[in-house]
Amino acid sequence: MLTGIHEALLIRNPTAGPSRRFGLQGRGRELEEARRILAEAGIRTELAETAGAGDATRLARQAAKDGRELVIACGGDGTINEVVNGLAGSAVPLAILPAGTANVFAKELALPGSLPAAARLIPSSRLERIALGLALPGAGASRPEVSGFGTAPEAPEEGAGRYFLSIAGAGVDGSMVYRVNSRLKRATGTLAYWFQGLTHFFHYDLATFAVEAGEQSFQAAQVIVGRTKSYGGPFQLTPGADLFSNRFEVAVFTTRNRFRYPSHMMAVWLSRLEEQGDVHLVKTESVRCAAEPDSRIYFEIDGEAAGTLPVEFRIVPGALTLVVPENVTREAGSSVHPS
Repeated sequence: MLTGIHEALLIRNPTAGPSRRFGLQGRGRELEEARRILAEAGIRTELAETAGAGDATRLARQAAKDGRELVIACGGDGTINEVVNGLAGSAVPLAILPAGTANVFAKELALPGSLPAAARLIPSSRLERIALGLALPGAGASRPEVSGFGTAPEAPEEGAGRYFLSIAGAGVDGSMVYRVNSRLKRATGTLAYWFQGLTHFFHYDLATFAVEAGEQSFQAAQVIVGRTKSYGGPFQLTPGADLFSNRFEVAVFTTRNRFRYPSHMMAVWLSRLEEQGDVHLVKTESVRCAAEPDSRIYFEIDGEAAGTLPVEFRIVPGALTLVVPENVTREAGSSVHPS
């Protein structure tokens, strides 16, 4: 139970989600119903809407400085990512009302797609302190000198890196996210990613890059760095990822044969990805990716384009307080799942 919490800042992205899912009026009605449900449970919400990129981070950072009792992010994975980057390192808890395109993190917490239904879960939820991933651009070419490497690094100063809650990726994945058509995404939702993925199947050159995952080194065409099992839709590319652990699960795809990728997706569907000889699943606290000087390899975090290699992904333990629904269990060695 969220005892002692009586007010919350509700940060909403009014443009989140595919336009065909709701009209503007429908989204507004759902949100007002969600706020009414929270108010009846004793949690008064102050609504703050974003108008552009970076607004959610700014609002969340100010909420942390003001010592708000709770912040609720209403939007997709991109909006949630921005809020996380404003709250990371603070004691202010984060709750989710999913209203985006893919809602990868919401699926990990088994949250319903309806805003009122998701709101009903918040008052009876519990608080968990969890680790976050941290992307440090420009840090992937060599191992930095860090005392006690593998323990919690200090949080970067504002602008020095970017936290992520669910998934990061480089190579095929990063390029696909970088090139996805924003208008098509607004109109069709996740179908825009599938369309771009199909285009990439025929046109992406599968350039390889150097990957250091823990103590292992690879030449890879794609890397998925998972804090969560879910990737998109029903697919799990990092099936052993555990939101409550202090490690990533990393899926490293080493083949340059584009005709292997349909086989990989079938293996994902059948939960047999680890049996693919050119896919390596690694548990680690850090991943470094570096491209050749004449290559331009993109990476993404939480479904948003984030830059080009080199990059280092690190675990930051105990970086965020998360509101976790009571029907989601925390079991040692396992991922978040509905009970």
